[in-house]
Amino acid sequence: MKLTGIVITKNEEKMLEDCLKSLSFCDEVIVVDSNSEDKTVEIAKKLSAKVFSDDYKDFSESRNFGLAKAEGEWVLYVDADERVSKELADNILKTIKSPELDVYKIIRKNYYYGTNPWPYLEKLERLFLKKAFKGWTGKLHESPIYDQKAGVLDGFLFHYTHRDLSAMVEKTNKWSDTESLLRYNAHHPKMTWWRFPRVMLTAFFDSYFKQGGWKAGAVGVIESIYQSFSMFVTYAKLWELQNANKK
Repeated sequence: MKLTGIVITKNEEKMLEDCLKSLSFCDEVIVVDSNSEDKTVEIAKKLSAKVFSDDYKDFSESRNFGLAKAEGEWVLYVDADERVSKELADNILKTIKSPELDVYKIIRKNYYYGTNPWPYLEKLERLFLKKAFKGWTGKLHESPIYDQKAGVLDGFLFHYTHRDLSAMVEKTNKWSDTESLLRYNAHHPKMTWWRFPRVMLTAFFDSYFKQGGWKAGAVGVIESIYQSFSMFVTYAKLWELQNANKK
């Protein structure tokens, strides 16, 4: 068995089917599910994925769980809201037949609020030779652990994220708890009034100018302001933690 695709899920019935269909070129597909309450597991099984339940505490733990279950020589990580393009799939299969490296980055093209493309392209490590890969670390923004340099594959991984504002606000409220606690446990300097505009303006500048959000019209404005709002929520919760623990 050459290639295992790994997907972690939590109530992804709306997105999972297209994701798994884009992984049909894999020899094995593993879905690591965290107690979904919708039809996620049913859809995964219908499309012949191997489903494992794991009440994981963070993304790294879940990704590592999938790695332990994989039988392929190579592992490919894809999220439920991502799709492997035909060009990328062909290049993955070509690469693992005669690999020059043990790790490869994939170019991810993001789409916000439906089919609106984001100007900035990301390069993420997602394809690994299993025996040379040490796993993932980090509670929220997980990072891969490996020793050698990484190559870059041609072809896009399409990412359909930030699909509507209601879901975004819900996600921000959920994960900002973890973000703020991580900063608190790392002994972040005390939050004062001037830190709020600084972090919010930094987030807006990164999204709107550095990532080219200005090219996306209204979507760029909405997304960049939202990134600023997201940072405000995280640091406001940090401020709350700092003040609650003074009592």
